[in-house]
Amino acid sequence: MTTLQTLVRESPLPRNESEILLFYAFKCDRSWLYTHGGDQVEGPQVAQFLELLVRRQSGEPLAYILGQWEFWSLRLKVTPDVLIPRVDTELLVQWAVALLPEHPKQRCLDLGTGSGAVALAVKHELPSSKVTAVDLSGPALNVARANGEQLQLEVEWLLGSWFEPVLARHFDLVVANPPYIREADEHLRQGDLPAEPNMALTSGIDGLQALRQLIADGQPLLEPGGWMLLEHGWDQGAEVRDLMKVHGWRSVETRRDLAGRERVTGGHRPL
Repeated sequence: MTTLQTLVRESPLPRNESEILLFYAFKCDRSWLYTHGGDQVEGPQVAQFLELLVRRQSGEPLAYILGQWEFWSLRLKVTPDVLIPRVDTELLVQWAVALLPEHPKQRCLDLGTGSGAVALAVKHELPSSKVTAVDLSGPALNVARANGEQLQLEVEWLLGSWFEPVLARHFDLVVANPPYIREADEHLRQGDLPAEPNMALTSGIDGLQALRQLIADGQPLLEPGGWMLLEHGWDQGAEVRDLMKVHGWRSVETRRDLAGRERVTGGHRPL
């Protein structure tokens, strides 16, 4: 006899992943599993669950299988055209939300928006802010736009490379989670990374190519005193701080994620 409990117990995946896929296939939740776990099950839902197991075992990320992922308590559509939102990036949102209220106009620019996770989180926390998001990928921008519509959060979505679509404008805050992994980094072959868009992951031999460009070109688009916040690799904090200081950014500092790793560095344009 096949039961929900049996399906989870015999799954080759970790229990938490097996349960997530079970909930998806059977359209149930954990409480249903606990109360009906011993019930006999059969038919297309069992077949779908087994198919999902095969997809996960082949390396397809859970987020892409489910077609959605949670970030900042927002449920976002995700596809292979965008990076999977990660909890580490919430540090970028926390800092942005703390800074923006200091500016009366609250104009925020999110570069390399991907799924729109950061832009939408900022807009969700600060509804009065004007948020603009840019991405070089048209398919990624379509995902971000769909997320904005689903969440009923108004963000301006622009197609282009970094600052190009907004060169004539000014902002109070620029945020970015750019590609920052070294092209030959062994981590690119691990976890979910092989399935994610490479253009959103890697940035030159040392992983700093995009960060250098943003740091060098960012000040003219900011109001005096406006901030730029950049997510980067756990071991790149010192290099990013040095780059910002060389280019004249002020009050440069790095903040750490929940694991104590240097994750986001920021500084402001001189007054």
